[in-house]
Amino acid sequence: MVRTYGGWRRRRSIGLFGLGLTATLILLGGLVVLMLAGMFAPGLALYLLPVMAVAFVFAAVPVQGESLLSFLLTRLRWWWAKMLGHTRYRAGVMVEHPRAFQLPGILAPVTLLSCEDGKGGRFGLAWNRRLGHMTATVLVSSNSVWLAEPADVDTWVASWHQWLASLGYMPWVQWVTVTVESRPDPGSALRTNVEADIDPQSPEAARKIMRDLVLNAPTVSAQVETRISITYDPRKFPVAPKDRMQAAVEISGYLNQIETSLATTGVSVLGRATPEQLVAMVRTAYDPTALNDLSSLLHSTPEDIGTLDWTDATPVEAEAHHDRYTHDSGTSVSWIWQEAPRTHVTSTVLAELLSPTRWAKRTTLLFRPWPAAAAARALESQNSAAQYKSELSWRVRHRVSARDSQDLAYARQAAQEETRGAGLVQVSLYTTATVDDEQRLKQAVAHTESAAETSRIRLRRAWGSQDVAFATTLPLGVCPPFLVQRGMG
Repeated sequence: MVRTYGGWRRRRSIGLFGLGLTATLILLGGLVVLMLAGMFAPGLALYLLPVMAVAFVFAAVPVQGESLLSFLLTRLRWWWAKMLGHTRYRAGVMVEHPRAFQLPGILAPVTLLSCEDGKGGRFGLAWNRRLGHMTATVLVSSNSVWLAEPADVDTWVASWHQWLASLGYMPWVQWVTVTVESRPDPGSALRTNVEADIDPQSPEAARKIMRDLVLNAPTVSAQVETRISITYDPRKFPVAPKDRMQAAVEISGYLNQIETSLATTGVSVLGRATPEQLVAMVRTAYDPTALNDLSSLLHSTPEDIGTLDWTDATPVEAEAHHDRYTHDSGTSVSWIWQEAPRTHVTSTVLAELLSPTRWAKRTTLLFRPWPAAAAARALESQNSAAQYKSELSWRVRHRVSARDSQDLAYARQAAQEETRGAGLVQVSLYTTATVDDEQRLKQAVAHTESAAETSRIRLRRAWGSQDVAFATTLPLGVCPPFLVQRGMG
């Protein structure tokens, strides 16, 4: 019997037509005013009726996964930002002070810190100077579920669930992102890596076998990397640190615990990302043509890498369009998880979406742990909202839709599991595809959306927020509030 998983549900409110509670109260208040006007001032009601009809259309008509009003407000804000020149970034050739070099858009407050790990090495911390958050990245290698026994896969999933649930008891952990990045790799990279690992003292026959294997290997391969980024808020530590140095020491200690606990979740911890590796990850995301020069840094040891400064990660030029993001030598399109699979799925559900392609692609799962003390109240609120919508459907239409019934069942199931010790997290998914030739952009978009449909995941293009969604897939701790409210599990 094949094991399946599920139980995701989109966070919902008591509001009507998918509106929030505040918007619903305003709409109902307008209807009450219209009714009173019809009773006591019919002439005024004639003027109010068209206004209410237009307001209802703006609130109830869905466009691209949101209400028409939200869609128009987003386009208006986008147009205003474009008029002010906020959608374009260009680095200067000559600057007067070092801080002139910074990342564009939402990443502008982020800078890089180099910290000791207590084991003779160093790791990088992405420090958000505006929010005070610090993000550390752990490089991992995931085990293949295709080759493992079903019982082992079940153990890994259960351990991952327990690991996420434990974060609910760490209020200083703001969110966790798991990113799988794939990029095309010329065959020369395989040859270089194999030749570097061959022992000169090994038998000639063994060396010949390795060279023959490389010679017969495909000319083009792919690099696949997995990383886990943990964002901390040092101000919520049990003892608030006095400065950044103390905060880095505390984070290093918590990272030791996290690296140890990850060993049971089906991944092998390769180590913490060094400052140079973080620079290389960001730089190659903005400039795919720099991959040949920086790819060795992504897999090197601290003794082998040179010196890279945070300014090396800065793109020369970037411009956010409504439907894409152009930057240096690449053009990217990003998507946001609109809806989780409605049915139970297998452990390989994301295989198609994560598989390597002929262009660079990053897929990020973002988990925001709910504090354990507030999880019960949150689930009770969600359960009440689901019951209210089900009861309203029965009173108005004298029937309850299958989707409302399923949503109520999931809400009750989540509440019951929480009473038995399960954790609660908000989860979302983002995907970014980057091409170095805009003529291949349509092909990349069609392939990514088709892969998402195969994975039973509904993705929505990040209209008007391409640069924000692009930044979310980088290991820099970006988590826009409006991108988090996508699902609960």
